[in-house]
Amino acid sequence: MASFFQKLAKAAPIAFTQAYRGQSKSASANFRFPIGAIAAVSGGISYIYYYSSSKVVYLDEASEDSGPPMALNPNKWIEFKLQDKAQVSHNTQLFRFSFDPSVKLGLDIASCLLTRAPIGEDAEGKKKYVVRPYTPISDPDAKGYFDLMIKVYPEGKMSQHFAKLKPGDVLEVKGPIEKLRYSPNMKKHIGMIAGGSGITPMLQIIEAIVKNPDDNTKVSLIYANVSPDDILLKKKLDVLAASHPNVTVYYTVDNPTNDWVGGKGYISKDMVVKGLPAPGDDTLILVCGPPGMMELVSGNKAKDYSQGEVSGLLKDVGYTESMVYKF
Repeated sequence: MASFFQKLAKAAPIAFTQAYRGQSKSASANFRFPIGAIAAVSGGISYIYYYSSSKVVYLDEASEDSGPPMALNPNKWIEFKLQDKAQVSHNTQLFRFSFDPSVKLGLDIASCLLTRAPIGEDAEGKKKYVVRPYTPISDPDAKGYFDLMIKVYPEGKMSQHFAKLKPGDVLEVKGPIEKLRYSPNMKKHIGMIAGGSGITPMLQIIEAIVKNPDDNTKVSLIYANVSPDDILLKKKLDVLAASHPNVTVYYTVDNPTNDWVGGKGYISKDMVVKGLPAPGDDTLILVCGPPGMMELVSGNKAKDYSQGEVSGLLKDVGYTESMVYKF
């Protein structure tokens, strides 16, 4: 197991960025791509639902629903044991959690799970929790385990909890939390724009497509990061693109190295026009990344976490609300 996990860790990205760094010099590039908040290769960016990324919340457990056997339960916190962990970089770790090997995790495409950790008690002695969403990087159909990749922040309540976990310790998990309900061939061509850990839901969908011989969906991904070393799961994405003609991946980085051969700079209108399917009824554009990227590309979600209006580059190119989904 140790040898396998070290190999898996080496296949992960080498470096991650710190926090989202601020504003750009012009309206067409009003963000820097330091894609921070990389929680698990994770999805805790814009689809936190009613769990604010900075809030501590109380949760009441509901009765368990009946259904097909699966490890996750959407109405109950379940304990999963940490099987192993491996260091990916100076501040990023890979965690494997185990469960009954006869059942699947129960993760839908595309969805995430919720994790929680106790952070003390209130004045009345009631236990308080921090809650965060994460998207596993393991195959949703895998039995007996799931993997999370976590960037550990010095002040991150949940990531610090992860950092302290040792093999044999347990993590409380609830889910799945549904995002986009993907179905095979729902669109002829899906375009994707991801920044940093926003790659995770995209990877879920890509893998679901290529695993299904009856799914003929074409996928075009634009993936932006600060530097080549910040690209998450690049080896995996490269293999997917090389082995499946219906999948293309275009990388762009803010700070390219001398030998970098991909895109340079922020996501631009030209990249969108050349790299994504044209607006149309058979087109769907998925967007997931930090707020600055979302604002530039598609506009952020509304305050109530609904999709909101489409703005930014996608609106300029001609995409409408029915053609865009924001994670």
